[in-house]
Amino acid sequence: MIIPIRCFTCGKPIAQDWEEYSERISKGEDPKKVLDSLGYERYCCRRMFLSHSETIDEVMKFKKF
Repeated sequence: MIIPIRCFTCGKPIAQDWEEYSERISKGEDPKKVLDSLGYERYCCRRMFLSHSETIDEVMKFKKF
């Protein structure tokens, strides 16, 4: 769905960096290097980025208007 605003474990705000992260990953950059450059050192925050998947387009197919 939509990336959470804060990390579930430590509470650090993470949503503001999602767009930059996803753009850089789609261009072929290494996820480790992208997360390092964005300043995410804790493994809990890194997990939030690495495990997130955008499923909003798939879910919207089933929305009734």
